[in-house]
Amino acid sequence: MSLNFAVRGEHIQLDQLLKATGLCESGGAAHAAIADGQVRVDGVVDTRKRAKIRPGQQVDFAGQTIVVSGE
Repeated sequence: MSLNFAVRGEHIQLDQLLKATGLCESGGAAHAAIADGQVRVDGVVDTRKRAKIRPGQQVDFAGQTIVVSGE
């Protein structure tokens, strides 16, 4: 399943994106999922909690695909 997320500004941190989309209940849960290698950014596992996700990128987590766009 795919979700569209419009980011305000230039970017959103990966942990904040997971929380904002409701895929993680808290920042701590997002940090744990990222650290465990459960999150892919543009098809590659990313373990950086504060990775800057920009419009045009795609994040995969828990069977969901988040497509990030600009405002």
